[in-house]
Amino acid sequence: MQAEPDIDVYNARLAAAYDSLNYGRSLSAYFMRRGHVVLEQAFGPDRHFGKVVEVGAGAGEHLSFVRHGFDEYLMTDWNDIRLQRARDALPAELRSKVSIGREDATKLSLPDGSVDRLIATHILEHLYRPHDVLREWHRVLKRGGVMSILLPCDPGLLWRFGRLLGPRASAEKAGIEYDYWMAREHVNPIGNLVVFLRYYFEDLQETWYPTRLPSTDFNLFYMCHVTKR
Repeated sequence: MQAEPDIDVYNARLAAAYDSLNYGRSLSAYFMRRGHVVLEQAFGPDRHFGKVVEVGAGAGEHLSFVRHGFDEYLMTDWNDIRLQRARDALPAELRSKVSIGREDATKLSLPDGSVDRLIATHILEHLYRPHDVLREWHRVLKRGGVMSILLPCDPGLLWRFGRLLGPRASAEKAGIEYDYWMAREHVNPIGNLVVFLRYYFEDLQETWYPTRLPSTDFNLFYMCHVTKR
């Protein structure tokens, strides 16, 4: 049997290559960016949130797509390497309002009802016991606050096809065994996550992309906004 791969080596290689693999100039990177764009279409410049928290923010890939105003934006992640990349890339004009800190997305250190908007892009599929995680994220929202979630439609048909054309080859060139690590990381299939979201939340605004058909097989991404009553 092959030896267990070194998780620290993987994390370092992924942190170094993540942006080029997923947000570079490839067709798959174009669709990755479009997912963030579509998630943010619900909130234009006329909308304002007091405190925004992003969980699983990585190196801050989502922040540039946010169009609404805010007083405070907290980017959190568990990976220290990617958090440092977020700090290095943060524009000077945002440093007075954007802070970056290490948080466990499954057990936040934030008080109950303290957040106006929680953003989670490409993170829930990675977390065990997602039904409990959703309750944790909902806990920190104020009444009237919004939870925004972006998910890959993995293992849907279009998503699997996209992997054939996507970052696999580039990842392998960077020393990342793509299929193995995706199998370890994407622990929650999209169908189960949609079931949980629809079960727990009555005020659920859903969007599918790119076809907009409510199907896990014919879309790359599912996204939703939940308003806390």
